[in-house]
Amino acid sequence: MPSDLITDKSRLWFPPLAYVYSSLSGLSYLLMRVAAGAAFAVHGWPKIQDPLKNAGMVESLGFSPGTLWSPLLAGTEFIGGILLAIGFLTRPAAIGATIVLLVTVYFHWVVQNQGYAGAEKSVLWAAMTFFFAMHGGGFFSVDRMMRKEV
Repeated sequence: MPSDLITDKSRLWFPPLAYVYSSLSGLSYLLMRVAAGAAFAVHGWPKIQDPLKNAGMVESLGFSPGTLWSPLLAGTEFIGGILLAIGFLTRPAAIGATIVLLVTVYFHWVVQNQGYAGAEKSVLWAAMTFFFAMHGGGFFSVDRMMRKEV
């Protein structure tokens, strides 16, 4: 299994672990992508069941009309989460997720005045989804299986 991570043993503190790192790098992409996508989809599940429920909230953040942005939020979280988890259209799904998460960082940090403590999870999830936006779905992804990436 090819690795895009460390392959030069001379750069490692513990060169005997090179095989472990290269063998498990594809699995690490898979685990992180599935965790991020599944969490995002689970978070979006209640929103997709009632896509207009958050219209007022998104309007309060300056996204008008709420009847447009609320369903887009629901779809980005639920459908985008599923796409991210399976690694299909990984980059566009991850870009959408990152944008949503950066808005939640702003919401918690600035609007609700919670600072870093309130935005911490969103910051971490945004970093994770940004990683996939930049690197794609990795070895075990539908994108790679289809030999396509956006």
